[in-house]
Amino acid sequence: PSPTAAGDLRGGGAALSGRSADPAALAPSPPAAVVGAGLGGSAVAYFLQQHFGPQVQLDVYEPAGVGGRLATVTVNKQQYESRGASIHALSLHMQDFVKILGLKHRREVAGKSAIFSGEHFVLEETDWYLLNLFRLWWHYGISFLRLQMWVEEVMEKFMRIYKYQAHGYAFSSLEELLRSLGGDAFVNMTQRSVAESLLEVGVTQRFVDDVIAAVLRSSYGQSVLVPAFAGAMSLAGAQGSTWAVEGGNKLVCSGLLKLTKANVIPARVTGVSLHSSEGRALYQVHYEGSEGQGSAFYDMVVVTTPLHPSRSNFTFENFEPPITNFPGAFQPSVTSVVHGYLNSSYFGFPDPKLFPFASILTTDTPDLFFNAMDNICPVNISAAFRRKQPQEAAVWRVLSQQPLDKQQLKTLFRSYYSVQVTEWQAYPRYDAAKSLPPIVLHENLFYLSGVEWVASSMEMIAVAAKNVALLAYNRWYQDLGKIDQKDLMHKVKTEL
Repeated sequence: PSPTAAGDLRGGGAALSGRSADPAALAPSPPAAVVGAGLGGSAVAYFLQQHFGPQVQLDVYEPAGVGGRLATVTVNKQQYESRGASIHALSLHMQDFVKILGLKHRREVAGKSAIFSGEHFVLEETDWYLLNLFRLWWHYGISFLRLQMWVEEVMEKFMRIYKYQAHGYAFSSLEELLRSLGGDAFVNMTQRSVAESLLEVGVTQRFVDDVIAAVLRSSYGQSVLVPAFAGAMSLAGAQGSTWAVEGGNKLVCSGLLKLTKANVIPARVTGVSLHSSEGRALYQVHYEGSEGQGSAFYDMVVVTTPLHPSRSNFTFENFEPPITNFPGAFQPSVTSVVHGYLNSSYFGFPDPKLFPFASILTTDTPDLFFNAMDNICPVNISAAFRRKQPQEAAVWRVLSQQPLDKQQLKTLFRSYYSVQVTEWQAYPRYDAAKSLPPIVLHENLFYLSGVEWVASSMEMIAVAAKNVALLAYNRWYQDLGKIDQKDLMHKVKTEL
């Protein structure tokens, strides 16, 4: 079968022409496989069931445990987020998941931040909001306002996606999705750096070096050369209010899979091969689990694990043209959760009682060996919970590019009880020249994780999951008018 968008996509062997009130009544919904049970896999399973109906058969393959990068570590019988920690207030899909699953927002425990240059603090937050604004203003003049206006404009356009998705519109490529939100300007924002874009709107180099660099190091572990779109999303998270899920963000993943009654198979998918049956594509998913190797056939497959040589040894067989590995590498990132006494004198506070900060960001200084560190709270916060005093032993999460050696740990901590290290390929290594990965690999074979090359956050992945589910549905039932529509702003206004 030809891998074209308008190829003959039949459901249940019967070609469907025209729309019916209930397309699912005409053709059985397809058995579908989802590869990966992180946020992408659990969200796409949920959205596929929402669109195809409760009778859709869903197999979710996951070798390592539900939640993917949303993981926790245990220190002294308490659990702490080891990675994906905060969710932006405007993350509407994540907000929805929490509501549907009856989960709660974790109580915020206030704490101040500062930006450290390796020698001194270039910016310190206070308890007093107006004084913070004044400091930023005093240090950086109008740059601060220009940054805010730039981020707000990007976010305002990005928010259109929820309206499009509510009306059932989907996009067959990341470029089409971006173009529908912000025109070519949004597509270009994946090709040029955040530094370039901000300097263009009149933000000063000093503000970029001190503040923007620190935020990007703490979120993506990378420099101000990350693409402007990924940068804008990260900066929105830094200046908006953020939240997290009581009990741990990974509860969203297990909750969605339970809700959809998906069949979770504890196995690693090694590849997909194409067969055809009655003129339509049939996909054979090959996997290996503790019981050995196996395979199963599906009408539809969604891959939510990264298809990059450094991340997966995944093979595609019998596809013409062949599906190859995608270019691009991932940024190794190390999270060290340390239970110990902060060495405040390294930060210029000989008396630990006077150290006021709960989170320390860093500028891009060659000899700084860490990107950021914060005094973290457990995932279950009781009403009586309070932050430790700075002179007490506390749990700190340190983000770095390489594992910290003994000497570096001694620099940051006077002494410590435990160190738990998680190394992971966290984010794409953003290199502005790369083209974006495809969403459609074949007729009913979709790739979700490519969205991270636009920007990587929990909400971006949820938006991509909803898009893939809508795209799969619209293609299966041949509703091509709902795919890659031009001038959607106008269409949605008139539909309302």
